[in-house]
Amino acid sequence: MANTQEPQDFNASVMPSTLVSAQVAKAAAGLKLYDTASHAVSTFTPIKPGEVGMYVCGATVQSSPHIGHIRAAVAFDIVRRWFLKLGYQVTFVRNVTDIDDKILDKAAAAGQQWWARAYYYEREFSQAYTDLGVLPSTVEPRATGHMNDMIDMIQRIIDNGHAYVVRDENGEPTGNVYFDVASWPHYGELTHQKQTAVEDEASKVTDAMGPSVDNAGDDKYNPVDPADASPDKHDPRDFALWKAPKDSDPLDAHWNTPFGTGRPGWHIECSAMSHRYLKDGFDIHGGGLDLRFPHHENEMAQTRAAGYDSAARWMHSAWVTAKGEKMSKSLGNGLSVPAVLANNSAWVVRYALGGVQYRSMLEWSDQTLAEAQSAYERVSNFIERAGIAIGEQPSRAEVVSISADALPTDFVSAMNDDINVSGATAAIFTAIRSGNTLLSKLADRADSDTAKAEVREVLLSVRAMLDTLGLDPLAEPWVNGGAAGGAAGEGESAEHDVLDALISEQLTARAEARKAKDFAKADAIRDALNAAGIAIEDGPQGSTWSLK
Repeated sequence: MANTQEPQDFNASVMPSTLVSAQVAKAAAGLKLYDTASHAVSTFTPIKPGEVGMYVCGATVQSSPHIGHIRAAVAFDIVRRWFLKLGYQVTFVRNVTDIDDKILDKAAAAGQQWWARAYYYEREFSQAYTDLGVLPSTVEPRATGHMNDMIDMIQRIIDNGHAYVVRDENGEPTGNVYFDVASWPHYGELTHQKQTAVEDEASKVTDAMGPSVDNAGDDKYNPVDPADASPDKHDPRDFALWKAPKDSDPLDAHWNTPFGTGRPGWHIECSAMSHRYLKDGFDIHGGGLDLRFPHHENEMAQTRAAGYDSAARWMHSAWVTAKGEKMSKSLGNGLSVPAVLANNSAWVVRYALGGVQYRSMLEWSDQTLAEAQSAYERVSNFIERAGIAIGEQPSRAEVVSISADALPTDFVSAMNDDINVSGATAAIFTAIRSGNTLLSKLADRADSDTAKAEVREVLLSVRAMLDTLGLDPLAEPWVNGGAAGGAAGEGESAEHDVLDALISEQLTARAEARKAKDFAKADAIRDALNAAGIAIEDGPQGSTWSLK
């Protein structure tokens, strides 16, 4: 007999020990987050002291991940990392939708087994998350593994009088079950704001670009599910909880239930899995803006109609746009993650995806990537120069141990302001400028030990802030990417090694010239390197170089 008993401490049993914090920082009291339902930024208070439960809608694994998908993953990874840095123990659930009309149709067209196609692309998504430094989920459940949970929840909704089973002329269940929207007076609370709600500028953008119950008609971002267009519905707003199979569906895509053979509607899976792993009520439900309606509106309604509390706060990341249009495969302008990573380092792509606050639209362009590459060069140059100057790099353990209370106040204030990544990044570069100033004066300081300690303090702070955003160049997965512990690819690392060898030879010749008091030759070497774009810093341990 299988052991069905759950671990007594689910989080501790699956959470890597390095991600479990022991004490909540004082800075946590200042955290404020936006809630889509209220259109307001408010103080975050966890349901359970010291713990945060997060459920973020994952991918429908029909084909390769594109930049729009991964932007949401990176955005909520940063939110999660900030909770961890504040000292919370975080249970993070991200689902995998591995059965869906699109998966079935595309698999049939390609002559594939639907479950094989789903698993293949699930692995591609997992690789993309890993490549871009997204922390592993506490649990990542598949829809197909939770049919009993969905069936049980649908039965509860039926029993509570908020869903109906469609029957044939003989009174037999057809497999179609619909949520009865008219029976649920709270429907629309997530997206259809009451007249008393006050909208801010961000919410106006959300309402204009994100689909909602207010926006009638065709929606190019969320095409109507054919099951939801059925004439069997009592009300046009009703939506499918369970769907009878199509004639084209393979036999192994059916499940037997008390209300007929079929498969789940899109929305019920997230209600079932969030309840399964986070129980009755949890702190945050996240996802992309395009999921706000109908997916999250329907999810909220059916969860509550089943008799369970829904998420206390709903957060939505904005889209990646290309020339102002949402980036989407269905619109023909999606960029696959493998294609983008073929031409750009993963660190640069993550920086570009996470470089603005999660609620801000992110325009994707060559300039976006060029700015991210420039940021990488500034970051890696400082970290490398500072490490050489003090003769070491702080260990990863030391970097990770830095509490939010020990980080610069401008960084903490920005992150506590609804995860204002732009402000947090500005704080990082302010610290780097301060560190560069200290490095430039290091050779002139008589109290060299004190001066080195000051450089080390800034270096540790910079790396701890970067780590909070998932960008510490000396952390996995970036650490093996370049000589500076940065994000360079294998080719870039090799180029750096060659350049370092050539410049080091010149610096050795310059040091010998200075020792021989041949200052003209020493200055000529320095000037030649400067003319080539190489900056030279002279210190007590010798000379170091960096790109200007």
